[in-house]
Amino acid sequence: MFTGLITDVGTVREVNLAMDHQVKIFTSYDTSELEIGSSIACDGCCLTAIEVGSEWFSADVSSETLSRTTLGNWCPGTQVNLECSLKLGDEMGGHLVTGHVDGMAKLVSVQPEKGSLICQFSVDEMFSKFIAPKGSIALNGVSLTVNEVAGKNFSVNIISHTKTHTNFGSLLEGHRVNLEVDLIARYVERLAKVSL
Repeated sequence: MFTGLITDVGTVREVNLAMDHQVKIFTSYDTSELEIGSSIACDGCCLTAIEVGSEWFSADVSSETLSRTTLGNWCPGTQVNLECSLKLGDEMGGHLVTGHVDGMAKLVSVQPEKGSLICQFSVDEMFSKFIAPKGSIALNGVSLTVNEVAGKNFSVNIISHTKTHTNFGSLLEGHRVNLEVDLIARYVERLAKVSL
């Protein structure tokens, strides 16, 4: 479980396709505190550290993850939002994020507004029912508040701090990001179906 508050932006150093899509990510984390089996959200995807070295860790990426996320496009140099898993007693500053990505959203427009960016994204229709104004959403692992919703499009406000401390500063129109809808919205929709 995660909060959607990014604590490092790592860099992909290797992608090993011979090893069932294994990635090596350099990080500023104190890797002596990471253990084999640690869960780390990488652009919102919960990955398991299978190897840890000085300033880096490696993780395997499954076919299921590749089919639903942007991870198949990673290459050396790709910047990745990182967050270690939540521990009991940690501050809950964002919202509950599982690291189980639902799909992708496409950035359709970016509009500067004072020190912030208003970013409009488009999603597949199957996800739009889970997105509500003033609700929570995770994009590339970042906990954000939805500003407006119009059909398959929604907008979020990226403040200067978020732009500087995540990989959002390098996003361009047309780029895709990993989308995780709000956990509560997902279960409410499931319960509504079951009760019919």
